Amino acid sequence: MLTIIFRWVGPWAVLAWLLPAAVLGQKAAPTTAGQVSPITRPTANTYHTEQVSILSQPGNVRLAGTLSIPDGAGPFPAVVLLSDMGSQDRDARQGDYRLFAGIAASLARQGIAVLRYDDRGVGQSGGSASQATTADFVRDAQACLNYLRLRPSIDPAQTGLIGHGEGGNVALLAAAQPAPPAFVVTLAASGVEGLDLLVHQAEPITNPADTARAGAARRQAWADVLSKADKLRASGSNAAQVETYIAQQRLKARSEERKQAETTLKFRRTMLDIVRQTADDDQAQAIVVNMLRQRYPDQDPALTRRRATELTTPWYRYYLKFNPQPALPEVQCPVLLVHGGNDHDALPSNLVALEKGLKANKKVTTRLLLGVNHWFQTPASELLPNADGTVDAIISAQLMDTLRDWIFEVIR
Repeated sequence: MLTIIFRWVGPWAVLAWLLPAAVLGQKAAPTTAGQVSPITRPTANTYHTEQVSILSQPGNVRLAGTLSIPDGAGPFPAVVLLSDMGSQDRDARQGDYRLFAGIAASLARQGIAVLRYDDRGVGQSGGSASQATTADFVRDAQACLNYLRLRPSIDPAQTGLIGHGEGGNVALLAAAQPAPPAFVVTLAASGVEGLDLLVHQAEPITNPADTARAGAARRQAWADVLSKADKLRASGSNAAQVETYIAQQRLKARSEERKQAETTLKFRRTMLDIVRQTADDDQAQAIVVNMLRQRYPDQDPALTRRRATELTTPWYRYYLKFNPQPALPEVQCPVLLVHGGNDHDALPSNLVALEKGLKANKKVTTRLLLGVNHWFQTPASELLPNADGTVDAIISAQLMDTLRDWIFEVIR
């Protein structure tokens, strides 16, 4: 296990005095026509892993991670994987699905080293996720970048960041600071203020019984529609009349769903805006508890209080006021913006907002992957189901092809 401590200079961790000119954004020596970088398209069929430990400053926060290194002489290009909001382990595990583990294995087999690590307060990493903010995660990312740049097997001038969700915004913030990464890839990053993004995410503590009852009610309502259609047929209505009735009821149901969604969005915006404007935690929590109890009367009171506490943590308060736009004009390295067309957590409109904020950067590429969700899983419709009808989630091949081709193009 390797440990390294980085010097803290001002608000950001930098090692400018140890890094080559290319890493610091200074102009490299000119090349002749047709000449390319020594690293063109690294290949490796196998790789090995090392368990590493990195100290993030200030606070001596120990980050535990896994470094996947292609077999061979190197030096290799490399990336650091940065996780989405919430407490994530180094694999970005969601049940049996492991986004970061899959990305690391795929890139390492193609000659790109990958560092992934447990978030603060998760797994073997120290610190506290709830007490940290997005600014702290930027420092963690910089510490990991600097760690890789000092590894003999890594090319410090070809070391970048790949961030998922909030991690994508962390990567862009790091790219706007001294000693930026060589490139940045964002996966479903936000282009809007934190409040606007969080409003559109599902409330995590709705009562399972309430959810089940709502689902049963919807199914029963549609069964009633089909039953009425059968009666219309039996009474002599022709096929066109029956189909018209069914279509009208379908439109009515969709209209009701839209109204319910709008009501939920209004509730969440009001609640989150109150938290943002109420500085006193106890006061904010009391208001949130009261609102949640009215909205979800059957909710376990302990879960309601836990949610109110969560909404007043340092991370939540910071993110509610976070705006990714001001730092974007400072990002000058190559950037790949990737979004899933079926992302309901960070709507695809965020891709447009990020591209607009980065308009001064002529090295920005955008990719919208149709049918792909926030976790970049292959659409279930494209997979063969198991015997029980379930489908095992796998990483989108569109994503892996996009990452591979774009990174190789950047490091040529």
